[in-house]
Amino acid sequence: MAELTHFDESGASRMVDVGHKPTTRRRAVASALVRMQPATLALIQSRGHAKGDVLEVARLAGIMGAKRTGELIPLCHPLPIDSVSILFEAVSDTTLSLVAEVATTGKTGVEMEALTAATTAALTVYDMVKSVDRGVVIERVQLEHKSGGKSGDWNRSAAGVAT
Repeated sequence: MAELTHFDESGASRMVDVGHKPTTRRRAVASALVRMQPATLALIQSRGHAKGDVLEVARLAGIMGAKRTGELIPLCHPLPIDSVSILFEAVSDTTLSLVAEVATTGKTGVEMEALTAATTAALTVYDMVKSVDRGVVIERVQLEHKSGGKSGDWNRSAAGVAT
């Protein structure tokens, strides 16, 4: 099993030194599901919520979350992010899928930024609709793909990891 890189030989936590690593193009994709009542998802899709367009607010929140990951996760490096995109799709009458993609040109990957973007967007959907549906569930937040760096590409589907 690989070592946990955020700890030194004595077990003290540390930020990994990436100064020696080459700068490469890095990309990560993460996803989340938000389950809710059919009427709640219909309200979101019709843009009829009194608070405004739920998906656009969630998209902006996800982008902001990706940009602030280094402030939220203690040992993450603050990164210059080149792009963030968040896509939404109703995959059933009760389930909204969120897919966040983050890219940078840097010395470390953007997996945490993609996961933070997906999670923040999902939490924002929850926050905006909780007044009409307290039973909303956020689930299956997961990394789908990462590319770049020494370890190369990784894809959930190709890795045989259960979804």
